[in-house]
Amino acid sequence: MKKNKIFIACDTSNLNLVKKIINQTKTKKLEIIPKFGLQFFYSKKGRKFLEKFNNNFFLDLKINDIKQTALSAIDSLKDLKKCRYITVHVNGGLEMLKAVKKKATITNKNLKVLGVTVLTSLNNKSLKEIGHTKTLNQLVLKQVGLIKKAGLHGAVLSAKEAKFVKKKYKNLFIVTPGIRLSGDKADDQARVVTPYEALKKNKVNAVVMGRSLVRGNIKNNIKKLVDHLSQ
Repeated sequence: MKKNKIFIACDTSNLNLVKKIINQTKTKKLEIIPKFGLQFFYSKKGRKFLEKFNNNFFLDLKINDIKQTALSAIDSLKDLKKCRYITVHVNGGLEMLKAVKKKATITNKNLKVLGVTVLTSLNNKSLKEIGHTKTLNQLVLKQVGLIKKAGLHGAVLSAKEAKFVKKKYKNLFIVTPGIRLSGDKADDQARVVTPYEALKKNKVNAVVMGRSLVRGNIKNNIKKLVDHLSQ
């Protein structure tokens, strides 16, 4: 039976805490892969740690710049041999997305490029404030179209959009942030679902989890997640 894929967000610059999260989230019942974002990657110890890290990991940089700068960013990661997933923001445009995909394939044949759509901290009101005229659902669908056109390996979007996106793009690899265990605070997230809703009901391929798992007793939280997904 295929294990549920969980990306654990290591959102801290504290190296000892990161090591603790990695060690205490290990389980044979789930496929756990650590995800490192800007806070850890930008830290001196963080970047050095990833150079020598000997397990697969997800690097969540949300690259969003002119094509040449984006290409240079990918090129600078060639020493990170165990990096298996990297994020690039769809806002960078189709040509940037295509170029990053091509460069990533050359830099690391095992590296999968995921396109980030509308952040899960945003809602329709937020999009209007930014200046978008499309609804959130319309914009996500449009962005996924660019992801497919660019040949990226998958998309990052909320589980709330996953169901209708899957109807149009059945084989799309979908990673979903904004995940909370039942009863946990949404914090800065606007479009939140439970792991069960995302993985079982909306059929996403993987979820990103941070605070619901790393706050408090990590091992107990992992057990809660396993039980939650077994319902």
